[in-house]
Amino acid sequence: MMEVNGYEIVPHADLTGANLEDANLMYLDLTGATLTEAELTGTNLREANLTGANLRGVNLTGANLTGTNLEGADLYNAKWEETTIDPNGWLK
Repeated sequence: MMEVNGYEIVPHADLTGANLEDANLMYLDLTGATLTEAELTGTNLREANLTGANLRGVNLTGANLTGTNLEGADLYNAKWEETTIDPNGWLK
C-alpha cells in the first residue's frame, strides 16, 4: 500500500475526484480503481497497472503513460493534452 496526498493507492481504490497532480505512481497496481474526474496532470504512471480502471473525465494533461496497462479501462471524456503515450503498453 502507498499513500499519496492523503489517498490510499491500492487496487480497486475509490479515488473519485482525487488530486494526484505531479504524483509518482510508477509501477503501482490500480487495477479496477475508480479515478472519475481525478486530477492527474503531470502524474508519472509509467508501467502502472490500470486494468479495468474507471478514468471517466480524468485529467491526464502532461502525464506519462509509457508502458501503462489500460486494458479494459474506461477513458470516456478524459483529457489527453501533451500526454506521453506508448501504444505498446496499452494492451499487455
